[in-house]
Amino acid sequence: MKITSFNPLIVTSDAERVIRLFEELGFEKEHSIQLNTGKSDVTTVRMKNADGFHVDVSDAPVPRDMTLIRMNVDDFDQAQDFLKERGFVNSRGSSSLDTETNRSAMLTSPSGFAFDLCQHIRK
Repeated sequence: MKITSFNPLIVTSDAERVIRLFEELGFEKEHSIQLNTGKSDVTTVRMKNADGFHVDVSDAPVPRDMTLIRMNVDDFDQAQDFLKERGFVNSRGSSSLDTETNRSAMLTSPSGFAFDLCQHIRK
């Protein structure tokens, strides 16, 4: 398994406020993506600063902001197995959120921190 990117992801119901804060810190929007999770529509904005650091902000109907570690990998199944062997639990049970360009799931550690595990689908 190869990690292809690794950065914070903030999931919030007030994305404009969070995006504005990071813009004030020198981050700029790179791109955004919209997807349906099966429960709601979510828009994620990828931001980058001049030093190459990234932060992603997802606008989702959550009762309280969540901070996760977004970990993009080249082999989703291998990475998920690696984490599950170490006690991580997939919030979707045994499934993942699959779109045309992405496969993802939130995996939470026994102590409470979480990864947004992703694999980009390249055609």
